[in-house]
Amino acid sequence: MDLESGSLRNQAKKESWLTVLTLAYQSLGVVYGDLSTSPLYVYKSTFAEDIHHSESNEEIYGVLSFVFWTLTLVPLIKYVFIVLRADDNGEGGTFALYSLLCRHARIGFLPNGQVADEELSSYKKDCCGDVDGGGGGGGRAAIRLKSILEKHKVMQKVLLILALIGTCMVIGDGVLTPAISVFSAVSGLELLTSQEHHKYVEVPVACLILVCLFAVQHYGTHRVGFLFAPVVVLWLLCISSIGVYNIFHWNPSIYQALSPYYMYKFLKKTRREGWMSLGGILLCITGSEAMFADLGHFTQLSIKVAFTSVVYPSLILAYMGQAAYLSKHHFIDTEYHIGFYVSVPEKIRWPVLAIAILAAVVGSQAIITGTFSIIKQCSALGCFPPVKIVHTSSKIHGQIYIPDINWILMILCLAVTIGFRDTKRMGNASGLAVITVMLVTTCLMPLVIILCWRRSVSLALAFLLFFGSIEALYFSASLIKFLEGAWVPVALSLIFLLIMYVWHYGTLKKYEFDVQNKVSINWFLSLGPSLGIVRVRGIGLIHTELVSGIPAIFSHFVTNLPAFHQILVFLCVKSVPVPYVHPNERFLIGRIGPKEHRLYRCIARYGYHDVHDDDMVLEKDLVCSIAEFIHSENSETTNREVEDERMAVVGTPSTHCEGVMRLCKDDEVGTSEIATPKKRRVRFVVPEGVAKMKSEAQEEVEELMEARESGMAFIMGHSHVRAKSGSGLVKRLAIDYGYDFLRRNCRAALDYAMNVPHASTLEVGMVYYV
Repeated sequence: MDLESGSLRNQAKKESWLTVLTLAYQSLGVVYGDLSTSPLYVYKSTFAEDIHHSESNEEIYGVLSFVFWTLTLVPLIKYVFIVLRADDNGEGGTFALYSLLCRHARIGFLPNGQVADEELSSYKKDCCGDVDGGGGGGGRAAIRLKSILEKHKVMQKVLLILALIGTCMVIGDGVLTPAISVFSAVSGLELLTSQEHHKYVEVPVACLILVCLFAVQHYGTHRVGFLFAPVVVLWLLCISSIGVYNIFHWNPSIYQALSPYYMYKFLKKTRREGWMSLGGILLCITGSEAMFADLGHFTQLSIKVAFTSVVYPSLILAYMGQAAYLSKHHFIDTEYHIGFYVSVPEKIRWPVLAIAILAAVVGSQAIITGTFSIIKQCSALGCFPPVKIVHTSSKIHGQIYIPDINWILMILCLAVTIGFRDTKRMGNASGLAVITVMLVTTCLMPLVIILCWRRSVSLALAFLLFFGSIEALYFSASLIKFLEGAWVPVALSLIFLLIMYVWHYGTLKKYEFDVQNKVSINWFLSLGPSLGIVRVRGIGLIHTELVSGIPAIFSHFVTNLPAFHQILVFLCVKSVPVPYVHPNERFLIGRIGPKEHRLYRCIARYGYHDVHDDDMVLEKDLVCSIAEFIHSENSETTNREVEDERMAVVGTPSTHCEGVMRLCKDDEVGTSEIATPKKRRVRFVVPEGVAKMKSEAQEEVEELMEARESGMAFIMGHSHVRAKSGSGLVKRLAIDYGYDFLRRNCRAALDYAMNVPHASTLEVGMVYYV
C-alpha cells in the first residue's frame, strides 16, 4: 500500500496527528504482517533442539528472557530509534543505504554518472540533518573515510558485494517467509485432526494457499489492501488477549522471566543445546527489516507509533502468555505440543486458526511485494537483468508485479514446503536469511554515521560492536544448522549473487567498450551539415548509454545504410542513485556540433523508484524539451565547432512546452539569459518577458515540429558481447556464457522496459569484444 504520504505530511498542523495515526494504522497491514505472525513458530522452533523442561522452568524463563530482550534491542532500539533515521529522501532498505553512501563518496557503481546529477534536488547530502552536527571531529573523520573509500577500489567492490548479499538474502526471505508463515498457520490442524492424519492434511492445505497467493499477485494489492490492516489488528488483538488470559490463568509471576539473569542461567544449564536454540529465538524478530525497507510508503513517526504502541506490547504479551502456559504443562513430546495453538483455549481454536491463516497471507503478501520492489530497484541501478515490470495500479506507483519472479518464487516456495514439511528446518533457513540482512545493515550503518551524520568514529564503532555482537551470536547459532535447512538461503543467495554480479560486470565492460570506441567528433563534424548521408524527413532517436560522444552503432549504421533522419537525437536513459527525480529535472538537453547539423543529445534521468514513461509520453516530453532548449539558447553559443558537452536542465511540463511552440509559430518568444559557470554545464533561465524570436531559431523549431509530424524512429543497438582474445577462463565464462545467456533471455523484458514500439524500431547489430 504505497500511500501518498508526502501530501499527507503537508496537511495543516491540526490534522498532523490524525495523519500520523492514519498512516500508523495502515502500516500495520503492510509493514508488520510478518513480524506479528512470528509467535506461531518461535517456541516450536526453539524447543526443537532437545531442550526439556525442568520443574524449575528455567528453560522456559530463559527463552522468554531472550525473546523479550531481543525484541527490545533489535527492532525497538536499533531500527525504531536509530536505523529509521538513515533514510534516503524518505526511502529505506539495503540499497537505499548504499545509494546514500554513493552520494557522499564517489564509490558509485553507475558508470555514466555526471557532475550535473549532483544538482538534482533529491541528491541533497544533508539527508539526515536532524542528527547532523557532530562537530569538527566528525567532519574530519568523514573526510578521511571518504578519501579512503574513493582511493581503494577493493573497498568499493566489498561494499557493493555486501549490498548485493543483503539484497539476495531479502530475495531468499521472499521464498522462505511465505512457506514458514502459511505452514505454521495451518499447523493448528494437528490439534483439530487425529495425529496420524494431520501431516497428510497440512502440506496440501499449505501448498493450496501458497498457489492461490501467488496466482492472484497480478491483480495487485490495491484490490484487497484495505483488508490488510484490519486483519493484522484483529490478529494482534487476538494473540495479546490470549496472552493476558494465559498469564493470569496459569502463571501471573511470569514477568520475573524478563530479568536478563535468566538468559545467563539458560545458557549455563543448556550449554550447546541452548546456544543452538538461539536460531529459533531469532525468529521473533523476523520482519523487523521491513520497518526500514517500507519506510518510503509511510513516515518515520507513523512506523514508530505503530510499533511502540501496538505491535511491541502485543508481541510481548503473546510470548509471555505462551511461556506462562508452557511453564505449567511439561510435555515429553515437545516437538508436537510446544506449538502456538496448544496454548489457545480449545473453544476458540477454530476462529484463531482462521485469523492466523489470514494474518500469514497478509505477512506473505508484504514480503512478496517487497521482493518485487527490491528487484526493480536493483534492475534500475544495473545490478539485475531487466525484467518485465507490470504496474498493477495507475494511481499508486509502488504497487508492481513481476511475472517471471512471481512464478520463480512460487516454485521455490512450494519446493521448500514440500521438501521440509516441518517448521524446524524452515525456521533454520528463514533465521539465517533474516540475520544476514540485519548484519549487512549493521555493517553499513557505521559508514552512514560517519559520512552522512558527521558523527565521531567512536560512536560508529560503539554501534557496530554492540549490535554486531548480538547479531553475530545469532548468526553463529543459525550457521551451525547449515545441514539442517540453513543451506537453502545460502544456496539461493549464491545463485542470485552470481546472476547480479555477472550482469553488473558485463554491463560495465560493455560501457567501457562504448567509451573507448566512440566516434571521433572531428571526423564527424568534417562531414558537413548533411553528415555525408541523405537526410530524410522525421526524427531519428538513437538509444545509447553514453552521456557524451557519438556511439559506435551510429557510424556502423550509416556505413551500411547511408541515410538518416533530418533530426537526430542521441537519447541516454539512465538511472541516478536517488529514489525519485522531479519531472522538472528529468531531461538534460544539449547540442552536438553547429546548429545546421540538427543533432541533439538528451539525457533522461530516473531514480530507482521512478516509473518510466511509455513511448507516447516520452516522445511528447522529448520534443517539448528540445523546443524549450532551442527557445532558451543564446545566439552567442549557436555556432560551435566542437561538441558542446554543456547541457541545459529542461523540465517536462507539457503546458509550458506547448506554450513555447505556440509562441515560436507566432514569432514571439521569451528572451533568454545564460549563466555560464566555469564547470562544463550551462543553466538556461527563461524570464517572463516576451520578445521577438530570431528567424533561425523559429525555423529550427518549425523544422522540429514538421519532423515530429513525419514520425519518429527508434534506433537501438542489438549487441553481442564476447570476451576478447587472451582473456582468462573466468572472464570468458562470465562474458561468453553467463552475460550472453542473461542478455539473450532478457531481451524481451528490456524492450518492454524501454516502452519502445516495435513498428518504429530499428536494431543495429554489433559485436563487442570486451
